[in-house]
Amino acid sequence: MKKLSKGIVKGRFVILLMALLLLIPSAIGYFNTRINYDVLTYLPKEIETMKGQQILLDEFGVGSFSMYMVEGMEEKDVSKLKSEIEGVDHVKDVLWYDSFMDLSIPMEMLPADIYEAFNNADTDTTMMFIMYDTGISADETMDAVGKIRELSNEQCFLSGMSAIVTDTRDLSNKETPIYVAIAVALSVVVLSITMDSFLIPLFFLLSIGMSIIYNLGTNIFLGEISYITQALTAVLQLGVTMDYSIFLWHSYSEKKLECDDKKEAMAQAISATFSSVVASSTTTVAGFVALCFMSFTLGLDLGVVMAKGVVIGVICCVTILPAMILIFDKGIEKTKHKPLMPRFDRISAFITRHYIIIAILFVIIWIPAIWGYTHTGVYYNLDSSLPKTLQSVQANEKLDNDFAMGASHIILMDKNLDNKYKVAIMDEAKEVEGVKNVLGIEAFTGSSLPQSMIPDKAKEMLESGDWEMVMIMSEYPVASDEVNKQCDEINAIIDKYDDKAMLIGEAPCTKDLIQITDIDFNTVSTVSIGIIFLIIALVFKSISLPVILVGVIEFAIFINMGIPGFTGTKLPFIASIVIGTIQLGSTVDYAILMTTRYKNERYSGKDKKEAITIAHGSSIQSVIVSALSFFAATFGVGTYSDIDMISSLCILMARGALISMVTVIFVLPSVLMIFDPLIIRTSIGFRPKKVTNLK
Repeated sequence: MKKLSKGIVKGRFVILLMALLLLIPSAIGYFNTRINYDVLTYLPKEIETMKGQQILLDEFGVGSFSMYMVEGMEEKDVSKLKSEIEGVDHVKDVLWYDSFMDLSIPMEMLPADIYEAFNNADTDTTMMFIMYDTGISADETMDAVGKIRELSNEQCFLSGMSAIVTDTRDLSNKETPIYVAIAVALSVVVLSITMDSFLIPLFFLLSIGMSIIYNLGTNIFLGEISYITQALTAVLQLGVTMDYSIFLWHSYSEKKLECDDKKEAMAQAISATFSSVVASSTTTVAGFVALCFMSFTLGLDLGVVMAKGVVIGVICCVTILPAMILIFDKGIEKTKHKPLMPRFDRISAFITRHYIIIAILFVIIWIPAIWGYTHTGVYYNLDSSLPKTLQSVQANEKLDNDFAMGASHIILMDKNLDNKYKVAIMDEAKEVEGVKNVLGIEAFTGSSLPQSMIPDKAKEMLESGDWEMVMIMSEYPVASDEVNKQCDEINAIIDKYDDKAMLIGEAPCTKDLIQITDIDFNTVSTVSIGIIFLIIALVFKSISLPVILVGVIEFAIFINMGIPGFTGTKLPFIASIVIGTIQLGSTVDYAILMTTRYKNERYSGKDKKEAITIAHGSSIQSVIVSALSFFAATFGVGTYSDIDMISSLCILMARGALISMVTVIFVLPSVLMIFDPLIIRTSIGFRPKKVTNLK
């Protein structure tokens, strides 16, 4: 590492030039990486609902659909608008009254339940189904949604998943640059307080900014990333890698006092920083790697990008940042000032004197923390994470108010199934609680409308070579217990008559999402704890310390995740899965830092009280700076964002950093004091040189 460090110092101008040039392909990669705004596409491809979605696309040429409501418009004008919508690129079909009958024939000729499905006489609103030949979140579908909205006026409302995804894209694209600006601004505030130069924060942010651009640019090799990953990458990478820059600067400042030449000082600082940063970053990477074990592959998406980002951040910290510091050393020196952060010497002595009381409080607080943790509610309905002012959210509310329709399902059944079984499926489905209407070819063959009167085009919409489509309108909202029970009952009905049939749509997909993410939560928690437990065991060559350090951070996680249980706040499902592993991986470093110094002091012959006091006093400032940096990068974004999926994650991460900080500062020393005899007997390298000093 010494030769490499000297090479970095010697080639600092080349390194900075190469770093700037690499921004060009990275920017190209960034702008050419597709962003996916539909989280349901991350469900496993082998489950029935996802297979059904593919059949719908392959057999019917329908990748998605929307419900479109028109209020207070004459039938001939509605028909004209329908024709214009049919002309929009990637709109395959539009299903409305005139799809089945000529407008000269009164709507009352339709069976009553069919008439009510398409009309609300009280609000003078009629509804049509728009089918697209591309997927829910395809760029072409979102473009089609935009064109349909251009054709619409204030009397028109477009609902459905594609409309939600389109609004999510527009809102995310508008907010993401502001996330970065807020994170940078707050990070500057923290660094200005904690650093001893007004200029050095600029180079920290430039170096980390380059690493973020490299990370986002290399995502092109993944094909696409989620909008959640896109929005969080810069903020998270800034928060979790800022420490590395601070480590380098502190190390360089120390080495300059020992060396006559600043180049030699930087070479030694790079070597020292690389060793400590690699150890520190390992747990952070491990936390993100744990997300890759999720069946719901949004975890893989976020985990790969962030693990890659941490590695890139480490590389930039020991290459680009040293080059910048050396090149602009004179300017940095001229802007030096006394750090504004106070010393915390008295806290260390206070904690080691009152460690028993703190330990008792630690045990007591576990009780409400566990209660809150187990009583924190989670929501899965994706439009619940969006502002109520969005067009898609307002359209969904109108759909519910005017048509008592919360969700819509599709039954795909064998086209060659005996007609009596098809009728039986539809009749029994109508009887399921909460089912408002069942629409299929057979639904239009009532006594007032012979099947021969149904136009061929209408049949083509609902039939393919091997399959027949039946639409089900539900009164229950997506992700509710009622709609999940309804899906189970409908599945039981179709399985009774047709072993090929399947139920698909947003509600069945979301039901699968709930079941899969429940398993993923346990998997991610187990894997992250297991990997980090192993890393700590290897680092400290200890059996007891992994339990202690992981236990202390898990305590902080339980408090963080338990607070919503007391405030009655529901979290988006993804937050409940990923926040624990992110907080564990990102903040266990605070505990490792203090424990490392405790180990060194204990081994040098200090008794436990003196060793822990020194370790605490020497580590507290670094822990506070690290936690405040993470807090600064995430809190502002959490407060600002109108997308609750992003806002909740950032608020949880910001709060988690502070809770972990307080826990490590107050609880960890107390636990080390109590378990010191166990630690030195179950760990290598802790036993004092002079055994007689053991207390």
